[in-house]
Amino acid sequence: MKKPNVKIDRHMNSVIATFSTHTLAEDAVKHLADAGFDMKLLSIIGKGYHSEENVVGYYNAGDRMLYWGTQGAFWGGFWALLFGSGFFIVPGIGPLLVAGPFVAALVGALESAAVVGGLSALGAALVSVGIPNNSIVQYEGCIKSGQFLMVAHGTPEEVERAKELLSTSGATKAELFLVEEPAVAVA
Repeated sequence: MKKPNVKIDRHMNSVIATFSTHTLAEDAVKHLADAGFDMKLLSIIGKGYHSEENVVGYYNAGDRMLYWGTQGAFWGGFWALLFGSGFFIVPGIGPLLVAGPFVAALVGALESAAVVGGLSALGAALVSVGIPNNSIVQYEGCIKSGQFLMVAHGTPEEVERAKELLSTSGATKAELFLVEEPAVAVA
């Protein structure tokens, strides 16, 4: 019997890697790009600011995001490689810089009237891309402590490959989250 064609949203299969510094995260993005990973399926999330007496800001000039601050070149490089970018003030988390398709998930969480089960907007966005509730506090803690999250989406094969690449590129941790195919009733 032929198995029915069941489409699974590629953005629900993910690997999340944490990086302790922006340099390690930047090197990992370059490593994935060099290995041919589709940059449109890669997101990075971080606080990306420091309370100093320097100006910190950003603006959008056409399709190019510009950012000033101690990590301006770092974020500018990501915004040139990744699809979509934004700066958000998230209650309970603080200022967040996000680059990649995760921007849409965060905007969706911020726009929804009800945040999922007491989660922050960041937590609700993570849940919306298939990250289980029991992992949310850990990832929010990473962001609060100044680490960077890198989220790669794709087919199960793509995210498994991304996990292998991220595991060898300085990630503190890389964790895979796969969506199971729905059961198909046989008549």
